[in-house]
Amino acid sequence: MKGTIIYNEDKKEAVKLYHQLTEFFLKNDIEIVPETHVLEAKFAVVIGGDGTLLRASKTLIKNKNIDIFAINAGSLGFLTEIKIDEFEPTFINYLKGIVRKESRQLLEIVIKGEKIDVLNEIVISKKMASSKILNISMNTENTKICDYKADGIIVATPTGSTAYSLSAGGPIVMPQIKAIVVTPLAPHNLATRPIIISGDERLILTLKPGQKGCIIVDGEIEREIEDEEHILVYYSQEKINLILPENRDYYGILRDKLKWGDNLC
Repeated sequence: MKGTIIYNEDKKEAVKLYHQLTEFFLKNDIEIVPETHVLEAKFAVVIGGDGTLLRASKTLIKNKNIDIFAINAGSLGFLTEIKIDEFEPTFINYLKGIVRKESRQLLEIVIKGEKIDVLNEIVISKKMASSKILNISMNTENTKICDYKADGIIVATPTGSTAYSLSAGGPIVMPQIKAIVVTPLAPHNLATRPIIISGDERLILTLKPGQKGCIIVDGEIEREIEDEEHILVYYSQEKINLILPENRDYYGILRDKLKWGDNLC
């Protein structure tokens, strides 16, 4: 069996664990290949925080069948669900065929002819804090949805619904639901609220004439956008397969990571 390891080189805990796992795999006769040979790998181990997994996903989706062990060596680690001390027993069960797996679907955007896959969210925003508010038109292929006057909007996957979108007042959406979450950032009209749209829709986002802004994908890829430029957003054919630790469920993660339902006082 072959695998690959992707880790955050800026985190001491991640670097330490990388070396430990390299020895662990060597003792178990498992070959570790470079990230560039991801197509040869049966599994990938991602060590870091959620940002590390978001960056790694752009490479890992090249292998449609790869299983991903996301180990939390960061702070919150909502996507990186496996705790450091849980990895070895989880991996040993994996070798025995005892697997809990969850697929996360991605969005795809098309901007200036370039296609980019999105695991968490797309943010269209003002270029600077002092810039005027944006006027963004959002349509489907068949009908108009809304004209947003705001600092920007977030278009998120269900996976991304617990990230920036949640901080901006958006809803939490279970990852198994095929949906697109649209959350305005500081809307000019207080009646403009977040909306959940069917994942079967293809969205067309356009800045009105005289507008300039930027689009940020998964907190990493940034592009400038001009007025009247169309940005297409729709469900991608790509997905990632996350291996889950034993006795872990989505509601438990909400309680553990987000302190869901805890008393605030």
